[in-house]
Amino acid sequence: MRMHVLEAGVPGQPCVLLLHGFPELAYSWRKVMLPLANAGFHVVAPDQRGYGRTTGWDPAFDGDLRQFRMLNLVRDALGLVFALGHRSVAAVVGHDFGASVAAWCVLVRPDVFQSLVLMSAPFTGPPALPFDTALHPPPVCPGKTIHDDLALLDRPRKHYQWYYSTAAANDDMWRAPQGVHAFLRAYYHVKSADWPGNQPFPLRSWTAAELAKLPAYYVMDAGLGMAETVACEAPSDAAIAACAWLPEAELAIYSAEYSRTGFQGGLQWYRCRTLGVFEAEHQTFSGRTIDVPSWFIAGASDWGTHQLPGALQQMQSVACTRMLGCYVLEGAGHWVQQEQPEAVTRLLLEALRATSSQSALFIA
Repeated sequence: MRMHVLEAGVPGQPCVLLLHGFPELAYSWRKVMLPLANAGFHVVAPDQRGYGRTTGWDPAFDGDLRQFRMLNLVRDALGLVFALGHRSVAAVVGHDFGASVAAWCVLVRPDVFQSLVLMSAPFTGPPALPFDTALHPPPVCPGKTIHDDLALLDRPRKHYQWYYSTAAANDDMWRAPQGVHAFLRAYYHVKSADWPGNQPFPLRSWTAAELAKLPAYYVMDAGLGMAETVACEAPSDAAIAACAWLPEAELAIYSAEYSRTGFQGGLQWYRCRTLGVFEAEHQTFSGRTIDVPSWFIAGASDWGTHQLPGALQQMQSVACTRMLGCYVLEGAGHWVQQEQPEAVTRLLLEALRATSSQSALFIA
């Protein structure tokens, strides 16, 4: 594999690794990289496996999913860090699906990744192995699933992650009638603070009735694809012209890349998650916690914090034993480092300074 990387700062300075999510690129970190570099860090942001100009991955829907499994994505990150001459990383920062990769980096190799910043997607820890079942077997699970329940609602729905795992999802977005550029404009818009429908609140449970309270870009109408779903809320020409955090010239970077590659590389990550084929591999780490200094940053208008009921609390109370701060930024939705880059940069620098002092105390 050949990884396409954006970097700022001088090699030899402490490394900060930035991991993007879906449907994004290394370019998503453009607004925070130079300020971090100017503060004395070697800042590295790759196009992750399946994305952008990184090559050496199978683009076929029916290709080998093993290359996209979480522990291989961790290996990608570790290999990149080593290739650049670093033995350690001052902070690994992940947004959206990149937050999962960042969390697993720390879970697996805390000797290398010295601190963690998660954005927009809480991490709940590795899946549990069944415990105390020799004399107390677990109850048999009913055959009905959450997807059956969603489909039976008065307004039939489906979960976006399972939709992203279907063979139709890539063509739906790549060959969208409105074009990739207009599709991405609408997608980024509806998940940002610019869309007035984003008024998130905690859900009570993982049930169809509760999940149906999520916006349609999370729990979709059963008969629609994502391109149709977001087209209903596409911004006006005036709103596009007023969008300072993602002007047309910057959006064109994304649309050019996705017009060339399609979306299947990133969608394979979802298939690895929803099919559960690598669950046993993850259970190897059952009970293990993240014990390095950790932070969480999200936008106040981001439903991603609440899409999995109880995840935020699980991260704070169980998964991360040294969570030093959780921040919710006004004026930001899901794309927090793009919508509020100054605030995110300030928090990242505070975290890096705290990591440095915490490490000195720990060594002492």
